[in-house]
Amino acid sequence: MTGPLGNLDVTNPVLAAPMAGGPTTPSMVVASARAGSLGFLAGGYKTADLLEEQIREVRVSTPTFGVNLFVPNPVPVDPDAYRRYATSIQVEADRYGLNLVDTSPVEDDDHWQSKVDVLLADPVPVVSFTFGIPEPSVMAAIRRSGSLVIQTVTSLEEAQLAVEAGVDMLAVQGPGAGGHFGTLTPQDLSEHVPLTMLVRQLRQVIGLPLAAAGGLATSIDIGAVLREGVDAVMVGTVLLRTNESGASTPHKRALVESIDRQTIVTRAFTGRPARALPNVFTDRFHALAPSGYPALHHLTSPLRKAAAAADDPERINLWAGTGYRFAREESTTDTLLRLTEML
Repeated sequence: MTGPLGNLDVTNPVLAAPMAGGPTTPSMVVASARAGSLGFLAGGYKTADLLEEQIREVRVSTPTFGVNLFVPNPVPVDPDAYRRYATSIQVEADRYGLNLVDTSPVEDDDHWQSKVDVLLADPVPVVSFTFGIPEPSVMAAIRRSGSLVIQTVTSLEEAQLAVEAGVDMLAVQGPGAGGHFGTLTPQDLSEHVPLTMLVRQLRQVIGLPLAAAGGLATSIDIGAVLREGVDAVMVGTVLLRTNESGASTPHKRALVESIDRQTIVTRAFTGRPARALPNVFTDRFHALAPSGYPALHHLTSPLRKAAAAADDPERINLWAGTGYRFAREESTTDTLLRLTEML
């Protein structure tokens, strides 16, 4: 590879996208490096101490990796809407002896500054940002530390803002991506531009290196996007069943058993749009969920954890991109190499 990733000795253009909440593990990041690829530790929902520990763990095995952080971009929830939603989903929480009705909205910043401090104290090769663009002082400090900065964007307008902020590379996320959309405007659930079309738009006016992501799960998909002129692609959902994946057992099983189901975009679990396989929870509460992140994430988190521990796939967030049917039970290394076979 040429460009900034080539300078990091990355030879495989298929990168392992960060998947927060458990699926991405240090062992997945290390296995990605063994394939000549680049994996990202998912800093979202972690404390700074845990992130620092995982960085040390990865560094023992490879110098080639990145870290992704959620940039604070809150969508405050309406208090009355929060209470109504908590009351609605209490029927599911009752199964596990949980009380959600008496909770109050939590509007935190996911330990943002303390995790930035970790990356400044001990810089990593690549830092990527999602959900928002860091303030200028943070962006400048991360770049001065020597880290390559990648910004997730979902539109031409967001790409232009990222360029103005001084990033080194763009991760262009299309609407087929699993999990949360990286959009800067999560209140908007309107249809987004298809990935290939979005890449073409950006190539015409943006001079930065691009990595494309969203719904890419076969070497044919990946080859088609690479021919549009991107420098790399990022895959996530196709890694969920790998040996190194930290996805829960019911999540992995649902990827196999839901083979005939279409994914949906929902706010039901976190108050922010995310693509998932439908289940009982989304069937019942998708239409009722208000916009509100991270308040709804914190509201439903105890229920999701209890359901996962009980092997209950109907009350957890089954994040999945449109290519989920191609996820295989094999090593991350094998998946990333397999996806380059026809390139």
